Amino acid sequence: MTTGHDTAAAPPATEGGAAPARPPAEPAAERRRARLSRRWQRDMRWSPYAFVSPFFLLFLAFGLFPLIYTGWASLHTVELTAPTDMSWVGLRNYTRIFDDDFFWNAAKNTLTIGIISTVPQLMMAMGLAHILNYKLRASTFYRVAMLAPYATSIAAASLVFVLLFGRDYGMINWALNLVGIDNIDWQNDKWPSQIAVSTIVIWRWTGYNALIYLAAMQAIPQDLYESAALDGANRWQQFFHVTLPSLRPTILFTVVVSTIGASQLFGEPLLFDANKGASGGSQHQFQTLGLYLYEQGWVNQHLGRASAIAWTMFLILIVIGIVNYVISRRLRASS
Repeated sequence: MTTGHDTAAAPPATEGGAAPARPPAEPAAERRRARLSRRWQRDMRWSPYAFVSPFFLLFLAFGLFPLIYTGWASLHTVELTAPTDMSWVGLRNYTRIFDDDFFWNAAKNTLTIGIISTVPQLMMAMGLAHILNYKLRASTFYRVAMLAPYATSIAAASLVFVLLFGRDYGMINWALNLVGIDNIDWQNDKWPSQIAVSTIVIWRWTGYNALIYLAAMQAIPQDLYESAALDGANRWQQFFHVTLPSLRPTILFTVVVSTIGASQLFGEPLLFDANKGASGGSQHQFQTLGLYLYEQGWVNQHLGRASAIAWTMFLILIVIGIVNYVISRRLRASS
């Protein structure tokens, strides 16, 4: 007879009196860690692509597609008034622009303006960077002031320089008159107009390149200067034998970037023209390749010919890049 104090029957004992073994079950914490681990691996694998995807999407829409389209349009006769009506002409647009005297005039102007603006610009930038590399008071202010022309609007700067280089009222001619030089027609004479346009480029980009040189100078180990000083080298000798050799890759970079910028020069000569057109002066004396492209495409409305000019400029940039690559390899091999 049982009582209320009796308990339920115990489970049958296994052999040897041991408790029955439970089937192994994965704890919830371990499952959560495994899930987080898989998520972390996917994140590490795919997140870099997600970060760079906006650039490639924008490049596909605004870079690659226009490049392919202009390459296709350069093989056709296309007018701005009917951009969908294309007539196949093959390489006729290329042969036509190569036979055009205005194209070669624009190419020569681009070369001369590029040399006049690039060489003094980089030399001045190197000198300014060398001065700023010393410990100066208010050095941050000077560095910001160096970058101010770069941040200034091209339109505003060009209009100011138009006033400065005015033939009858400009401050440049006023200063030249003080030393006995007659007024110069900066907008209509060939070489004065190219020098004036180059001055705008020099003013705008010298500070930018100076900061690039300054950053490279500050990365040069001080041990090199101390060793040169112990060998008796003065400031100038240290600059020529320590600073310049250490800056060769940076100098090459600025030369290539400035050359590319000079080949695409557009805003400065466009706004400097007294007639405010794309002809680059009354006799095309400072018309660049960028202005020539604009004139053919948007003034004369020949989109096919303008596309051929654009691809010609693109091939010129590729040649510049190849030259940069070859020189860079030789510099690395020599060092």
